[in-house]
Amino acid sequence: MSKDETPGGVERSGDKPPLALIAGPTASGKTGLSIALAKVLDDRGHPGVVINADSAQVYADLAVLSARPSEAEMDGVPHRLFGAWDGANPCSAAEWAAAAKREIENAHIADQVPILVGGTGLYMRTLLDGIAPVPAIEPAIREKVRALPQADARVALEHEDSDAAARIAPADRTRTMRALEVVRSTGRTLSQWQERKEGGIGHNVSLHPVVLLPDREWLYERCDRRFDAMLEDGAIAEVEVLLARDLDPDLPVMRAIGVPEIAAMLRGDATREETVAAGALATRRYAKRQYTWFRHQPPAHWPRCADLPDVEAWADRIRAG
Repeated sequence: MSKDETPGGVERSGDKPPLALIAGPTASGKTGLSIALAKVLDDRGHPGVVINADSAQVYADLAVLSARPSEAEMDGVPHRLFGAWDGANPCSAAEWAAAAKREIENAHIADQVPILVGGTGLYMRTLLDGIAPVPAIEPAIREKVRALPQADARVALEHEDSDAAARIAPADRTRTMRALEVVRSTGRTLSQWQERKEGGIGHNVSLHPVVLLPDREWLYERCDRRFDAMLEDGAIAEVEVLLARDLDPDLPVMRAIGVPEIAAMLRGDATREETVAAGALATRRYAKRQYTWFRHQPPAHWPRCADLPDVEAWADRIRAG
């Protein structure tokens, strides 16, 4: 494929603008790598802009517990969709993808290279592959389904959508309710809807992905240190503010790692030492799930890196298209 110059001067393959992507589990080094890449691209005349793809870092309420990069860590590199949602308003994958599309388009118009960074595979998959065009759920059906106890909802799902029941963990209330309300409202299972997806941008960009999969023991040690440091850096006050808002406990922001653990300590149900241990364990388990997902789910040709890649060479490939 021939290389053409874009109106802004960035070389690319055909007429597809560039999109860098950095994925991987929490604490794997994504933030530092994204800023390093953005600065190298900037040195070469095509600044990078970092776009968040982490389902916790979208919330303004979770600056500390989501390990959102600080202004100092951003080091002058523009960042988008970090802290963009209020915790009272859950951010769905579809809503995030729509916002990310706008930010990516704005970056291309400004002759910037968008750098998608995060650990939420569903967000990335929705953006690149599209989303199933499931119709709006009938309000009466949604209300009835959401009122079911989890055990009853699971039994119903096993009868009405056995494939979904086999995929979804028994304790995953959110996904259980979603699958059940879809089949009851539309007469089709969620899997049937997902056979045809719409709105993905994967075919419209020149994608340059990297998946960070560092040594597991190194990663888990970082997870342990990170949660302890969060308690020192304001996580307790962050949870106090959340609790004072009296938000629905089922909201994603209230179920984020660290929030239930610190809330238990504030209620007097756990000591600080127990909170540190529980938070670190939850973080490690989350990192393990992410590690497994990113090892197996992205396309086989996406590079998996145990060590940080050569940023200079990567920037050259991005500019070449």
